Amino acid sequence: MTLALVTCSGISNTGKLTTQAGMLLMQRKPGMFVCMNCKQSAESLRTDAGSAERLIVLDGCTDCCATKKLTAAGLVPDVHIIATELGIEKNGMADVQYDEIEKVFRAVMDTGSGP
Repeated sequence: MTLALVTCSGISNTGKLTTQAGMLLMQRKPGMFVCMNCKQSAESLRTDAGSAERLIVLDGCTDCCATKKLTAAGLVPDVHIIATELGIEKNGMADVQYDEIEKVFRAVMDTGSGP
């Protein structure tokens, strides 16, 4: 099963967190995830996500930048996770903490996206 992850990739701690969680998912589950960020063009997102069996969006906060970009691309996520709704505080340019990356990783895995 191939899963496409689209991350927020913003400059705040929660935006950076989504990218780091995506990288961790690809590292721990090689070949299972393809990771993209919402800075890609809508056409590129459609192309890259087109063959995935599930589309997972990791937004950093309730601004939902990644979800908005997907909507513009005509795509609908199967799973939508928002870091701040997992209890992670959006704190400007603060450093991302390892336990926060683990929390987002676990949230993705708990959606039935892996063993």
